Amino acid sequence: MMKKKIFIPVIVLILLLLSSYYFFFTGDKKAQQFSFVQLTRGNIAQTITATGTLQAVTTVDVGTQVSGKITKLYVDFNDHVRKGQLLAVIDTTNLVTQVNDGRSNLEKAKAAYHQAQVTDEKNKVLYQKNYISELDYLTSQTNVEGALADMKAAQSALDRAITNLGYAYIYAPISGVIQNRAVEAGQTVAASLSAPTLFTIAEDLEQMEILASIDESDIGQIGLGQKVDFSVQAYPDKKFWGTVVQKRINSAVVSNVVNYTVVVNADNKDHFLLPGMTATMDFFIQERDSVLIVPNAALRFTPTDELLADYKKEQAIQNGGKADTIKRGTWNQAGGKPQKSQFGRLWYFDQSGKIQMSGIVLGITDGKNTEIIKGRNVKEGMSVISGIIDNSTTASTAKQNSLIPGSPMGQGGPRRGM
Repeated sequence: MMKKKIFIPVIVLILLLLSSYYFFFTGDKKAQQFSFVQLTRGNIAQTITATGTLQAVTTVDVGTQVSGKITKLYVDFNDHVRKGQLLAVIDTTNLVTQVNDGRSNLEKAKAAYHQAQVTDEKNKVLYQKNYISELDYLTSQTNVEGALADMKAAQSALDRAITNLGYAYIYAPISGVIQNRAVEAGQTVAASLSAPTLFTIAEDLEQMEILASIDESDIGQIGLGQKVDFSVQAYPDKKFWGTVVQKRINSAVVSNVVNYTVVVNADNKDHFLLPGMTATMDFFIQERDSVLIVPNAALRFTPTDELLADYKKEQAIQNGGKADTIKRGTWNQAGGKPQKSQFGRLWYFDQSGKIQMSGIVLGITDGKNTEIIKGRNVKEGMSVISGIIDNSTTASTAKQNSLIPGSPMGQGGPRRGM
């Protein structure tokens, strides 16, 4: 009797284990589980994403037209300067010498000119009394003209030397902030072929400019005054706003793709934005407020042959024996850019657990969700099928994936057999 009492519980335990195995492993092979999403109401925007580089609206490179050693440096990075403020001085030793030489040469030229004039006046009297020939008198006049030309050349040389001396004093051409300083005190700069850049001045950092590169397939949707939001890596959780102010017609080919430059102005009164930052931008093409929205996963859902057969059978019953002519793959699977009068279909289970389909007219999309302009039997809060859970998934994982908040599976929804 004791052995019999022990044997019976063992058999019951084995039966329970076999039932659990059949339910969790064999049963999942004979049934499907679905993932669901809900139709919600909210705002949606169709955007074009691009990247660009931030820079000041007006930036001026300050150079020098004379060569020499930097003897004095009065500003540093980030210093605020006023227009006309002295920034640096280049060694003036040689330049002052050139000015002094020019003045001396001018005095010599003036003296020679005066001498030539006096000589010409005397020769004129002698010529009138026939004491000198006409050729000597013409030579005297030519000497006066030559002396006058030499005097003018000496004056020009002096003016040039004075101008070059002035170039040794580097002044700010605009008011702004020193964005870059490319020289150090004691450094020698050479201006033989081109003017070397000493400073870069950004005029006003409270207004920034972004140069965005837009693909030729999207440039037609960009317009002046268009709203743009963007973010920078320095402040990933902060949104900034700008406006399109220019669409340049000059193109550039990058990796065989034609790109155009779009200029966006952005407010920077808080001085968060700095020149050189990379901005990730969204250009707002279209916006809709408080519209019915469906996740794109539901629009991409493709029913199986068994589901289609169930649907056709149910439709035939409702239509008095006339079968529905729906074919697989004929509906739009939204996921790209919506076109006018774009259509889609949503699949769902009705209250009796039977598969149903609703045709809808689609609006704009943001890449994740799509606007529903109108549709049959669709409403806010409705749960629609977004996919079929793989039967190879373990029972616990499948149960966790199917319990989506608000979905029929999370509320004891249908579990359809194959």
